Amino acid sequence: MPEDLTSLLARRVMRWGIAPERFLVGKRRWIPRWRFQPTEKLEDAFRLLEEAAPRRYSMGRDGQGPFRVQVQIGQETGHAQDLSKPRAITLAVARALKLQVDE
Repeated sequence: MPEDLTSLLARRVMRWGIAPERFLVGKRRWIPRWRFQPTEKLEDAFRLLEEAAPRRYSMGRDGQGPFRVQVQIGQETGHAQDLSKPRAITLAVARALKLQVDE
């Protein structure tokens, strides 16, 4: 079974190990998987964005429309738009890293 997006980002961006039901965050510490949900929690999405260390990023929204996010990591740029701000941020980071994301 392929890794889910959150696990891929935890491994690649956060540099965490993956174990059943938990993320290994280093120094013999871990957090349960439900504690890191960047597509759902704005705090986790910003934590992911900060750790990804983008060269630049922008966010915007027209009225009640979807959030638009653009993230540049290295030479790659990821774009996303979604009614959920955390999901838009997470998808833009994933796309900038060339990770396969399902719509």
